[in-house]
Amino acid sequence: QVQLVESGGGSVQAGGSLRLSCRVSGLTANTMAWYRQPPGKEREGVAGISYTGSTSYAEPVKGRFTVSKETAQNTMYLQMNNLQPEDTAMYYCAADEATGDWEGGTWFPPAPGHWGRGTQVTVVQ
Repeated sequence: QVQLVESGGGSVQAGGSLRLSCRVSGLTANTMAWYRQPPGKEREGVAGISYTGSTSYAEPVKGRFTVSKETAQNTMYLQMNNLQPEDTAMYYCAADEATGDWEGGTWFPPAPGHWGRGTQVTVVQ
């Protein structure tokens, strides 16, 4: 049984930091990713990491968020710095056995097939 369990969400003031964790079990997670869904908006990709360590980031979080993984623990992290009110959202962990594609040195993650239940991040001004 595949399980993805997120933790680390909470409420923080603008400019603050949070670190999200996601532990994956029951799956060889060659791709792990973070998505988020702000209130009243569609879900969007935030960051992803491949089994090789290649990473991908959405433009709004580049330079502020860092995705990493601990392979032995099958755990992924999202370090979020300089959080802003527009980062307020439900954050979801996602994973897949697919590896994605590389083109010109850039990694293109696959659409993930497994999802966690989410952890809420709220940034107040």
